[in-house]
Amino acid sequence: MQRSVFPVLIVVAALAAGCSTAPVLSAGDASAPEVAGSSSLPPGASLRSQDSLVMGSGDAWVGRLVANVGSDGAAAYRHFLETWPAQGWTLLSTVRGKSSLLVFTRQDRTATIELAEGGVGSGTVATITVAPRAAQPVQAGAASGGSAGTAAAAAGGAAPRRAP
Repeated sequence: MQRSVFPVLIVVAALAAGCSTAPVLSAGDASAPEVAGSSSLPPGASLRSQDSLVMGSGDAWVGRLVANVGSDGAAAYRHFLETWPAQGWTLLSTVRGKSSLLVFTRQDRTATIELAEGGVGSGTVATITVAPRAAQPVQAGAASGGSAGTAAAAAGGAAPRRAP
């Protein structure tokens, strides 16, 4: 008899949500500037709360913030490229194209900004994902095809055991 893990996941998620003291963004809760704190969004950006999942607020938020940032994707790209470093974020990497990507770090957090430019008549959508940085960096051998034991050791855990 095969059992589904879906009901277990729902119970775990409900318990985790009940234990959390950080506010969670839901539709209609807040505007983009209130949620993003000092990590500014382009002028006129509108939050897509139905697509966002944000825990916390101000400068301590983590999660995914999705916003319509206007029809000029190049202006939105320049905004993030110029204003985020002025707010204490360090630019790690960037790719510019119809779908652009910017990666920043600040203290113990990492932010990834994806800008997806729409077609004629549709604007640019920014997806900003902010998460804590990893406590233990993964060794180069583990990330590029090293053994699972190496990856676990790099993450501070024990190597997996094989069944006899």
